[in-house]
Amino acid sequence: MGFINRVKSLFKNDVDITQTPPARDPSDVLLEALLKGENIDRNKAMTLPAVSSAVDLISGIIASMPIKLYHYNQGKIEEIRNDARVRMLNGSTGDVLNAYEMKKIWTEDYLLDGNGYGVLIRDGNNIKQIKYVEPIYVAPYNNPDPIFKYVTFLIGTKYWKYYDVLKFLRNTKDGATGRGVVQEISKALETAFSTLTYQLGLVKTGGNKKGFLQSENKLSQDAIDKLKEAWRKMYANNTENVVVLNNGLKFQESSNSSVEMQLNESKENLEKEIEKVFHIHDDFDLTFKEAIYPIIRAFTCAINEVMLLESEKKNYFFEFDVKEIVKANIKERFEAYKLAKDIGMMTINEIRKEENMNSIEGMDIIPFTLASVLFDTETQQFYIPNTNATAKFTKSSNDNTLEKNKNALNGEFGASKKGGVENE
Repeated sequence: MGFINRVKSLFKNDVDITQTPPARDPSDVLLEALLKGENIDRNKAMTLPAVSSAVDLISGIIASMPIKLYHYNQGKIEEIRNDARVRMLNGSTGDVLNAYEMKKIWTEDYLLDGNGYGVLIRDGNNIKQIKYVEPIYVAPYNNPDPIFKYVTFLIGTKYWKYYDVLKFLRNTKDGATGRGVVQEISKALETAFSTLTYQLGLVKTGGNKKGFLQSENKLSQDAIDKLKEAWRKMYANNTENVVVLNNGLKFQESSNSSVEMQLNESKENLEKEIEKVFHIHDDFDLTFKEAIYPIIRAFTCAINEVMLLESEKKNYFFEFDVKEIVKANIKERFEAYKLAKDIGMMTINEIRKEENMNSIEGMDIIPFTLASVLFDTETQQFYIPNTNATAKFTKSSNDNTLEKNKNALNGEFGASKKGGVENE
């Protein structure tokens, strides 16, 4: 017993050092995340402001653009307006998600997971509904043949043929699964997420400096518990932030770590790198070209592949109407219309149609580069105000037709019985 008492006496006046704050040190959270390689998933990635902002920008723009169906027939392209598939791609899908919501979530799935899926509900050859499916519920099955590839999809408890599944795949090699940003730059996103976690820890502690409490005498357990509780309240940033140190207690500040000193610089660099991955620029035109247009083309190919019958694929095609993105800026929109009219791409009535306005009789004319010459697309007639003459352009196999048409544009009109330009 004497030996035990002597051992106890050795610790009676020993110095007790207590590290603060008693709550979990935020730098430990960062270090632990980096060391153990914390897995980043879609939900964690979307907590990063740079990722959330980029995904919302791209998906919102793509969802805002309508998808139109066109028919190519004998050199003419006609828009098909009364097709049920157009209604589903732009309005009511038959799902709990409308067309805007569906296109937006498809884009998010495409960017983050690399896979966006939808199931086509058919009645014979007619598509009745489009159902959105989360990628987690889709299990693709590929055949082993490297050349004649074939894939089916197990969704829920049912197998679906490839022609019944809308699949939007990013960086795919097998035509069944893609590779998203979360997988491609997982380490960078892990670092950014850990940095955000570290900042959250600093906010929770009110930005108070870390350090150590040193006691000259050994403290009782009750004194230690009270001291820790007072220190916890100070670092909680929601109560009193004053702690009274009794005689014999000293606070020793710890130096800032290299992580803290480089935190802001590291955060800015990570945000720039993430924006580069999503191709976000200050110039919107460049952003559209690099970030949005490739996704539009990928979506267009996927839609044309499964939503058109084999007999339609030769003459029909779906296309995003990119003109919708300039409607938010009236100045840019009307400048584009003016340019299209000046170079002869659009008539006044075609412009009015784009603005959901009624046509005006006589406004289906296109000005030519010769400022005085007008061409009526309805009657196929030229009118030259300088000579107050009209001429009709007619097709002919006569070798002199081209020369006579040129003469008509120059105001030289000659009667032609076989074709070419005829005086009216």
